[in-house]
Amino acid sequence: MLFEPEMFNANFLFASLIWGSVGVGYFIYGKKQSSWLPMIGGVLMIAVSYLVASALLMSLISIGIILALYVLWKRGY
Repeated sequence: MLFEPEMFNANFLFASLIWGSVGVGYFIYGKKQSSWLPMIGGVLMIAVSYLVASALLMSLISIGIILALYVLWKRGY
């Protein structure tokens, strides 16, 4: 795990639940639409929710992934 300060506090568990669920949603959407971009984004968000042990860092990385997916989608990838 990256940065293991307090692994089981409420903020970390809530952030992990939210971003992992959003990642699963992206993955399922990408699989049903046969689109690789949301599938990769979903897998990345699931991995971030598992590997990063800071709720703030996890949230910032996940928001960055969402913004990157949006920009790539608008550019036609």
